[in-house]
Amino acid sequence: MKTILFLLALTALIITPDIVQAAAIHNARVCSLAKKQGLASCNARVITDAKGKMVVNNSPIGFSPADLRHAYNLSGKADNHPVVAIVDAYDDPTIKSDLDVYSNQFGLAHLPNCKTDAAKSLVPCFQKISQRGTAALPSINKGWSMEIALDVEAVHAMCENCSILLVEATSPNMTNLMAAVDAAVKAGAVAVSNSYGGPEFAEEKQFDSHFNRAGIAFTVSSGDSGYGVQYPAASPYVTAVGGTSLYLGSGGKYKNEDAWSGAGSGCSQFEGKPAWQTDNKCQNRTVADVSAVADPDTGFAVYTTTSVKGQKGWFTAGGTSLSSPLIAAVYALAKNIPSGQKANSLPYNLGTKSNLHDVVGGSNGDCNPAYLCAGKTKYDGPTGLGSPNGIGAF
Repeated sequence: MKTILFLLALTALIITPDIVQAAAIHNARVCSLAKKQGLASCNARVITDAKGKMVVNNSPIGFSPADLRHAYNLSGKADNHPVVAIVDAYDDPTIKSDLDVYSNQFGLAHLPNCKTDAAKSLVPCFQKISQRGTAALPSINKGWSMEIALDVEAVHAMCENCSILLVEATSPNMTNLMAAVDAAVKAGAVAVSNSYGGPEFAEEKQFDSHFNRAGIAFTVSSGDSGYGVQYPAASPYVTAVGGTSLYLGSGGKYKNEDAWSGAGSGCSQFEGKPAWQTDNKCQNRTVADVSAVADPDTGFAVYTTTSVKGQKGWFTAGGTSLSSPLIAAVYALAKNIPSGQKANSLPYNLGTKSNLHDVVGGSNGDCNPAYLCAGKTKYDGPTGLGSPNGIGAF
């Protein structure tokens, strides 16, 4: 189903991008906002009604796998079923069965449970482990379960024959989340998606070593609170993924994107600038690097049966929690990262006007210099270098 915008009053209505938006569309976080240093919150947002109740649907409302592949000029299938890891906190007990329903709905290949480690499997498969690399999983958190469903289904939508490794941290503090990142690397992931973040803090650089690895892509959500920088998106060793509002034209073809008003961006307080970033009005690390759809109002159809606030079924979701796993899947589709190279440098070295959509328009706040918070020609904060147009930049 090619669904572009959603009007919500008492019920959800589907419209095309050429119809003027007649009413406000509401959305809300599914995880509480992290305010303490060293803690992270998930960056998933879900469409709600005017009273803040999440809207659940009997069938999918939102972008489908085919929509996203058409928009970003992707085949949806990789060579040799590479492993894409997803790092989240807590456990989603229904994720495998929910992924099967999602696959059935959209005619995607099913991922069986891995009979061995995902990286050793002869076929694409699904595996879930703890931050210790074991099958002893953490407790359940229903907000994070929605995040997990969004992440897993987004990766499968973009790369249906990638193996998916879900690594569940015991809690959303940086120590546990970084242990989960290490477990993903040890298990052989070629790309690791991290759809979480928290306020920058002076000690954040001590965690950067977990991402300082050549040959592996680490994608991180830039945040959902508008202008401002989160960690670990601020790390100079990750691909910080901003967010867009995505619009498709007739036949599902790419029409345009704007910078999403919720996308995080800005100039880091503490992290140095990587050599491949050349914007000269931020002396430190600038967020973001690239982007993909994140606006829940032009969102993604997600299925979960782990009840969230009493609701289960099909939801329309977004946030930079969506854009991070999408870009992780693009890295996997682009085959192996050259030996010895940092994955986050590739879009800067390989990106062109033909393999990245330059996102011009939209903003996430007021700032000076303006490019840190507004969609500008070439590089800008909310959308970075732009969104994928094929795999050439990755």
